[in-house]
Amino acid sequence: MLHIKHFKLMALYNRRMNDQLIQAAHTLTDEQLIEDKGAFFSSILGTFNHLIIGDLIWLLRFSKHSNRYQSLSELSELPYPSSLDEILFNQFEDLIDVRQRLDRTILHWLNKEAQECDFHKTLSYSNSLGERSTREFSELVSHLFNHQTHHRGQLSTLFNQLRIDIGSTDFLLDIPDLNQHR
Repeated sequence: MLHIKHFKLMALYNRRMNDQLIQAAHTLTDEQLIEDKGAFFSSILGTFNHLIIGDLIWLLRFSKHSNRYQSLSELSELPYPSSLDEILFNQFEDLIDVRQRLDRTILHWLNKEAQECDFHKTLSYSNSLGERSTREFSELVSHLFNHQTHHRGQLSTLFNQLRIDIGSTDFLLDIPDLNQHR
């Protein structure tokens, strides 16, 4: 299996799921968005913010992997978090703009800048505590998407508690059915 093909599919799934969650969030009041629901990042808004924070941290680390990754480097103009639970965006509309920009950037990066050979190398980086690590780049990209899926699952639960259906969350919907292409 080609890494890049899989990551492009994951990026499409990522965008679809984020769009579905944003649509569901539009049905909520500001009070419902910030209400402490006992979730790991407290509220729906807090969890949306954490998803953005995780993406920013990892995508900016990825930007150093290749000088071809111009779209990732441009993310440095966005606010950079000082902690994983920081609320970078208090206003949901501002958060939506950044979330959609990140989703477009991930797709652009994978479709126009990344090459399969990139995923067969390592990436060295420092974590938030300053500890150095070197890991396989493909596994770090997998972590990016797995992290998103994990926290979107938390959001799905929070919406479910409010009796709001966010639609199908199955990745299967994004995997092409080869029988339909014959």
